[in-house]
Amino acid sequence: MSPHSTTRGGRAAGAAAFGAGVLAALTGAAAGHLVAALTNPASSPVLAVGTAVINLTPTPVKTWAVRTLGSADKPVLIGTVLVVTLLLAGVAGVLARRTFGAGVALLMLLVAAAGAAAVLQPAAGPLDVLPALTTAVVGLAVLAQLTRAGTQAHATAQAGPGADPATDAPAPSRRGFLLGAGAAAAVAVVLGGAGQLIVRARERVTDIALPRPRRALPALAEGLDQRYDAITPFVTPNGDFYRVDTNLTVPTVDVEGWTLTIDGDVGKKVELTFEDLTRMDVVEKDITMTCVSNEVGGELVGSARWLGVPLADVLALAGIESTEADQILSTADDGFTISTPLEVALDGRDSLVVFGMNGQPLPREHGFPVRLITPGLYGYVGGTKWLTRLTLTTYAAQEAYWTKRKWATDAPIKLSSRIDTPAALTNLDAGQTVIGGVAWAQPDGVEQVEVRIDEGEWTTAKLGPDAGVDYWRQWFLPWDAQPGTHTIAVRATNTRGEVQTEKRATPFPAGSSGIQSVVVTVS
Repeated sequence: MSPHSTTRGGRAAGAAAFGAGVLAALTGAAAGHLVAALTNPASSPVLAVGTAVINLTPTPVKTWAVRTLGSADKPVLIGTVLVVTLLLAGVAGVLARRTFGAGVALLMLLVAAAGAAAVLQPAAGPLDVLPALTTAVVGLAVLAQLTRAGTQAHATAQAGPGADPATDAPAPSRRGFLLGAGAAAAVAVVLGGAGQLIVRARERVTDIALPRPRRALPALAEGLDQRYDAITPFVTPNGDFYRVDTNLTVPTVDVEGWTLTIDGDVGKKVELTFEDLTRMDVVEKDITMTCVSNEVGGELVGSARWLGVPLADVLALAGIESTEADQILSTADDGFTISTPLEVALDGRDSLVVFGMNGQPLPREHGFPVRLITPGLYGYVGGTKWLTRLTLTTYAAQEAYWTKRKWATDAPIKLSSRIDTPAALTNLDAGQTVIGGVAWAQPDGVEQVEVRIDEGEWTTAKLGPDAGVDYWRQWFLPWDAQPGTHTIAVRATNTRGEVQTEKRATPFPAGSSGIQSVVVTVS
């Protein structure tokens, strides 16, 4: 056998060993994902590690990820964790070919990291270790089988063509490795697919009968989007509503076993079931929500009709007349916490404990069965999803997730406006067209929107329908576009006469500010 053949054989053996490690990790992770789907989807190995990465990531990096990737941040993170894990698993496969114990040690280290990430989550239970244990057992079995088959295949190849003189087909040991690898890949696909189907089935919301509000709101007026389809819809469909949170998988909360606890510095501890909550004085309100990570002109904002119970009514059940608390520390089903100023529950605004969205039960990805909605505050201080506890306490005594990461404690939504059409860098035909978009000014409401073309005067735009001070306003301005390159800017004024600031601020630590402008070319 020539040296070149030996080199090629060594490379092929190394590639096979690398592939064995990758397949062992994939099959093990798929089995772990299936077990997690039946217990707690958040304990799935890759998702658990991804969640740990999120919690350990510095705030500037998180801000960059949301700004740059938007709603794709979670798939990108999961993909990155998976790729890195598989590369390390491949290395484990190569080590196992030389020293099986060393390969096993690296693979088990990866599994241990996933198990630790799962059991150290705030709401972890004793069963959350099962996916990692399953991953370890299945991954080790696959690695052992493929390493053994790969070693035999390499030995046969080293023996030369005489190993199977009667045919040009692969030698039996090589065939065995290929069959084993194919079987492992097929098992990984089946187990992973079954786990994902179970997760999707658990995420469906069914058999939830929403109560009627004490006074139903009239139907919302027809929005400007019915005339100008490039303008954001007046009502954001549930499926299009922005989602920004730390969850890589949607918590699957059982409404039958769900309870909301009100405790802390209160007269008495109260525990409400979903049925208890829906029997209270139910209201519906039209409210716009905004994420603090929204950049000037960004899309992390949406508007919906929410159905729920006033937060003040819920707190009153526990007796808060003599409380010295200054914050509501709300806790989600997964242990995530948010700090909300107590005063916003008592100052007359429509702060709600919500279970309905646009006439439907709250979708799981938006907090089913119950969440907080606090008009005038960014979601990270007033929009707890998958809500399970309201604790009255002080800011000095307890810090919430984002407060610990140095985001502002009190985060009122800033007066803002956005240009939807024309989009930046668009090429337009000369002649009549429309400039349009949305503006929001909680809790005062939008009084006026103005548009400036190039360095000209500010021109008042026409406003769309009014759904209240907590809801955005659509706006538009007819424009006779002349050839050339033009800069279009927009600003809003609230009902107190305050004009949107031109001072630029980044989302961290208290929300972005500044005037949006876009450049277009007219020909």
